[in-house]
Amino acid sequence: MNSKDISPIIEGWEYKPYELSVRKIVGSDGKEKVQLRLDLGLLQMEVSGRPDGKRPFGRESLLEYYLDLIEEHKAKYGTDESFKLNGEDCSRLRQEGIQYYHRYLSFFQLEDYEGAERDTARNLRVFDLIRKYAADEKDVLALEQFRPYVIMMNARALAAIDLARKEYDRALGHIQEGITKIKSFYEDGGQRELFESSWEVNLLKDISREVESSKPPTLKDKLEKQLNAAVEKEDYEEAARIRDELQKMMDAEIEEGIRRIGMEGNGEV
Repeated sequence: MNSKDISPIIEGWEYKPYELSVRKIVGSDGKEKVQLRLDLGLLQMEVSGRPDGKRPFGRESLLEYYLDLIEEHKAKYGTDESFKLNGEDCSRLRQEGIQYYHRYLSFFQLEDYEGAERDTARNLRVFDLIRKYAADEKDVLALEQFRPYVIMMNARALAAIDLARKEYDRALGHIQEGITKIKSFYEDGGQRELFESSWEVNLLKDISREVESSKPPTLKDKLEKQLNAAVEKEDYEEAARIRDELQKMMDAEIEEGIRRIGMEGNGEV
């Protein structure tokens, strides 16, 4: 008789309070799994699809199931206005979202930022679904309080993907987009003062400063630094030469901008 005792599985893998302990393993089915160490055991999750590996109603997750129900409702009635999610529907979606929460935290720890971005974006879709269709406002409020956190985690994941590719400006853009979304969230709720004290926003700002400080200087940055040095030394001939280079660069940027606008207007991009 095979033992179901999990002690051999976690032997040598001690639980550490206040520290996220995660690892990837290959399951008996030959597929990769994620394991998250807990104080009384562990969570084991699939790396794609629903973390527990189940397919509710034959769909990848309950989110897809309810999205299909909405499409069926629209096909039948021509609109989704009368479609509602009751308390049980919302509770099931929240419970499923917790599975993805555990997995995206694990992905962050494993530096699997693509997986973290996918799961945070997925949970934000659940937030949107419940906000639009929940019959009871209490079910909306139960989730919305966590929206700034998930937005922040999604922005961090996107920025981390960009930084791995050394795309610093794209990373900064995703961070700023996250800050803007959190700001809109609080303003729409009439809670602008909470935006100013939001730890999620402050964390994103800290990350933005770190990215800025690690961003290698561009040719334009180097020329501007050389220009300042030339002016300080009163080498006006050199300063004039550098200004000419900067002006040519700016002219080229303007021409490129005009060209892109023309291409967009012609439907070429």
